[in-house]
Amino acid sequence: MSTITFTLGTFTLGTFTLGDDGVAVLTIDAPGRPQNVFTPEFAADLDAAVTRIAGDPAVKGAVVTSGKASGFMAGADLKDLVGAYERGITAAEAAEWVLAASRLYRRLETCGKPVAAAINGLALGGGFELCLACHHRVLADAPGAVVGLPEVTVGLLPGGGGTQRLPRLIGVEAALPLLLDGTRLKPADALKLGLVNELAPAAEVVARARAWVLANPGAQQPWDRKGFRVPGGTGPLAPYAARTFQAGTSRLKAATQRNYPAPLAILSAVYEGTQVPIDVGLRIEGKYFGTLLSGPVARNLMRTLFLNKGRADKLERRPAGVPKAAVRTLGILGAGMMGAGIAHVAAAAGMDVVLLDRSEEAASRGRAHVERLQARDVERGRTTRERADAILARIAPTTRYEDLAGCDLVVEAVFENRAIKAEVARAAEAVLSGDAVFASNTSTLSITSLAQVSARPERFIGVHFFSPVERMPLVEIIVGARTSPATVAHALDFVAQLRKTPIVVNDSPGFYTSRIFCSYIDEGMAMLAEGVAPALIENAARMAGMATGPLAVTDEVSLDLQRLVVEQAEADGLPDRFRRLHAQPVIRTFNELGRLGRKSGGGFYEYPADGRKRLWPGLTDLYPLRADQPDVEEVKTRLLTIQALESARCVEEGVITQAADADIGSILGLGFPTWTGGALSYIDTVGIGAFVAECRRLAERHGPRFQPSAWLEERARRGEPFLPPETQAA
Repeated sequence: MSTITFTLGTFTLGTFTLGDDGVAVLTIDAPGRPQNVFTPEFAADLDAAVTRIAGDPAVKGAVVTSGKASGFMAGADLKDLVGAYERGITAAEAAEWVLAASRLYRRLETCGKPVAAAINGLALGGGFELCLACHHRVLADAPGAVVGLPEVTVGLLPGGGGTQRLPRLIGVEAALPLLLDGTRLKPADALKLGLVNELAPAAEVVARARAWVLANPGAQQPWDRKGFRVPGGTGPLAPYAARTFQAGTSRLKAATQRNYPAPLAILSAVYEGTQVPIDVGLRIEGKYFGTLLSGPVARNLMRTLFLNKGRADKLERRPAGVPKAAVRTLGILGAGMMGAGIAHVAAAAGMDVVLLDRSEEAASRGRAHVERLQARDVERGRTTRERADAILARIAPTTRYEDLAGCDLVVEAVFENRAIKAEVARAAEAVLSGDAVFASNTSTLSITSLAQVSARPERFIGVHFFSPVERMPLVEIIVGARTSPATVAHALDFVAQLRKTPIVVNDSPGFYTSRIFCSYIDEGMAMLAEGVAPALIENAARMAGMATGPLAVTDEVSLDLQRLVVEQAEADGLPDRFRRLHAQPVIRTFNELGRLGRKSGGGFYEYPADGRKRLWPGLTDLYPLRADQPDVEEVKTRLLTIQALESARCVEEGVITQAADADIGSILGLGFPTWTGGALSYIDTVGIGAFVAECRRLAERHGPRFQPSAWLEERARRGEPFLPPETQAA
């Protein structure tokens, strides 16, 4: 048996082992990487391997597998893809780049020898496209094994033949949902749908693949056989064509509001490509891929939701030199919806929880909330009764501050009132150990000011959760003026234990997320007061890509809370722009009417018994519609610009020190449109010069809240973006 190791520069593909039976086993094992990814070096080495397989008479066929315990291959390196955009790649250049990989896979499947994929675990994107280019696929029937083409989730389409091979393999109607949703399939589902040919224990996948190669010397792909037809037909006369392509196009446009080009590109690539020979189809696929990679949406999605979020999840912002600390016992002050939600996720993460409230009834009610959530998950098959019982057993309701004595960290989640927060902070600190961390879950009150009651302000920090806690992935860490680096590190460790994504911001009125959130809902209320049609405000927000309209989301958080925020801003002597004087009269009016939002049965919306909420007809009586309604694009621009401008102010004031935190926070915490990459990436996407010009225009029409600062004007003159090029970060 001979072994050849292919090497190009400092990259080693892995090993090419030729057995006595004539079967070559190509084991991919990229050094220095936790997973195999498709890189230019890998492509060069695979090209050499295919040449050997095709040209060496001693090679009867080949098995492609992985030497990584993490799985087969994860696809392309997203840093390379983002970097290509940052370098100004054109659509034609991007198409040619991806076609080079596509042609390589095509060479593999037409090499004249049988090739089988022994998939030992995860195979996604370009990694699974390599498997599809093999004549036979054996997948490990093991936990963690998953296959799929999830490129749509990063704003791209499968560029290594996925939009062409998958429909030819299982039919267009079966393939499109997998491509459009980016579905990841476990072994049993992958076998059932025909994405793989057989399952085997992980230790046997190579042997099974080798046996298949020896038994099928004349193997060909189905689409290379004479007379091949796509299963179920293709083109405009196929039985499913009207519902899949014509109606499907309308559904996609409605779902994406044309903000996300990848789904429509996938639909087009499949429709056009499956009507022609596969080599032509691959060129069509490459053309659409090039258009997507050279556009900003894919860059924004990849950079924020995968690269920068991944760095945040790995605690890139954690202060260096601080030993890692785990929270074994967590104290929570306040057993309302927020406190109970925090208790839920903490107990699910394995922490013991002391849930404290003023009365036994209130504390027990918080635990009962967790019990209801767990019962629902058991009923829906998301967890087992045993696991649910174990989570509940970790939560101890109490009214005694003495029970907090053994807590490593305490989260205060009481009513948003400075005096109440000061009272519970003093009581808790009296029994905590000297190295315990005290964290306030306030959404607006200054951490520095709250810490004034603390005997150890260096161990006082803000840890801002979002509701509902069990579903919202973000936690905002707020650093007070005297918060120590060790406390920041331990707060980040706590968030990592909860498996949530942290951002780190400096203390400020409203911090980051509350400032941006208030700018959004206040602009919606300001437009309402101007006489802009309520339906236009709400629909424009959704068309822009916001998760919820400003009036609807205000109803959810309640207008009495908005009144308290305004009153607190006035009491703290904050500038007018923090009080949002244009929205303040609307807030006052709705409080006087008792229309406080969903919790009171009505606010901007009414909530009938049938569950189908609708805008309250009385809105137009309070705020008569102006005759000259603005264009929907104008409304969209106002709603996005005011949030992005407030984000820029947070950078100027030092609240945000890493632009990536603003992007992550705006998307994960506030529902800012993902296609933008986040509030600061939105400015970069528009172009900072164009953004500042738009702010000036809006300021002239709608008031000084849109006026860009001298700092932002100067940044625009320099043409300085907020996010550093990924080519520098990689």
